[in-house]
Amino acid sequence: MTAPGPQILDPATGDARAFRAALGRYATGVTVVTAQGPDGPLGMTANSFTSLSLDPPLVLWCPATGSARYPAFAAAEHYAIHVLAADQIDLCRRFARDGRDFSGTGAEETPEGVPALPGCLARFDCVAEARHPGGDHAILVGRVLRAVTGPGDPLLFWGGRYGDFMHHG
Repeated sequence: MTAPGPQILDPATGDARAFRAALGRYATGVTVVTAQGPDGPLGMTANSFTSLSLDPPLVLWCPATGSARYPAFAAAEHYAIHVLAADQIDLCRRFARDGRDFSGTGAEETPEGVPALPGCLARFDCVAEARHPGGDHAILVGRVLRAVTGPGDPLLFWGGRYGDFMHHG
């Protein structure tokens, strides 16, 4: 029995779910981005985060423009991007559902007044550098003011599922 060959789809005319499933073949880390919104602290789970430049130190993330939380993040002068550890699935789910519930998280504040979640693998405290359109998402570029790192294994997202990295060898 032979394995099935590759499936080819045209994302412009094909099934949007199939295109999303194809994108889901790329494993990503999971972040929670926080900011001070006009009505108080706000968080959003995002897996569209990447490094952009070392000099100057730039990162980017891409929130959905249709999200009710998008306007506050697009307007934020400062935000913090938290790379979640494998044991932080609850934070991931909490901020995917509700961006205002920081109760019991132990959040403190960065010097810029942005909520800082404890126990993450990394946190990048950013000042907004640029905003670009990106279809149904926006590309928000942040200049990193400081990076804070901690121990642990990453929380990963792949094929619509969350998991962790298994050490072998």
